[in-house]
Amino acid sequence: MMSLTLLYSFTGGAALLYALYRWVIPAVVQYHGGLALMWHDVIVERIMNTLTQSTRPQRLLSAVQKNATRGNPRSVVRAIDEFCRHKEWAMNVGDEKGCILDSIVSEVNPVTVLELGTYCGYSTVRIASLLPPNAKLITLEFNPDFAAIARQVIAWAGLQDKVQLVEGSSGDWIPKIQEQFGINTFDLVFLDHWKDRYLPDTKLMEKCGLLRKGSVLVADNVICPGTPDYLEYVRSSPCYKSQYFISHLEYTKAEDGLEKSVFLG
Repeated sequence: MMSLTLLYSFTGGAALLYALYRWVIPAVVQYHGGLALMWHDVIVERIMNTLTQSTRPQRLLSAVQKNATRGNPRSVVRAIDEFCRHKEWAMNVGDEKGCILDSIVSEVNPVTVLELGTYCGYSTVRIASLLPPNAKLITLEFNPDFAAIARQVIAWAGLQDKVQLVEGSSGDWIPKIQEQFGINTFDLVFLDHWKDRYLPDTKLMEKCGLLRKGSVLVADNVICPGTPDYLEYVRSSPCYKSQYFISHLEYTKAEDGLEKSVFLG
């Protein structure tokens, strides 16, 4: 009798913990950006890494290979969105802000694109799939493990010929881009790397002559986690015309948005 009682108690406790983990806590934190990041990007990721003996990017890649059609970029995007909404949150630009990004890319119709922060290649695939045939996208990723996954995601989408993935820090690579890749200026720059690098890297691009009159900068996560120094700069500088697109932190209900800034020269 006592063993049955212990079994019922253990089962009930396990069910409660699972309910808290799977539904209750995610529902609570989705309206608070800081809590959402702490829960999904620290606690859950560590738990899943331990349980599966794999990394989140590896699990994301497996979802792409299992559910996306090879050579179909939109299928890859859908597979990642499905994974992030229903399996594990990940720090992509996400489906909601991704649609805003898509509209800006289509409006600008860039031939040269720089992406700062590749992660697993989600936004790389979104952007590259909308580029004209002669366009080139250079994406910089500091973390070699992320870069290895991103290359496979980009190749699965069939976009490897449009994308040049470069490993290393943005501060090291930005001054070398013109010489290394033969690109004078960028039509579009997407900033989605370390938030404290947005402003110094923007100033570095200006100094290196990588921005021309009409170049468009799009910055993600300007509210959560936030880039106050960058926002103050592009909104107050006479060199930029800036516009905020309100949205939500990827796969949550917490406010976030994209800042689109046109370089006026």
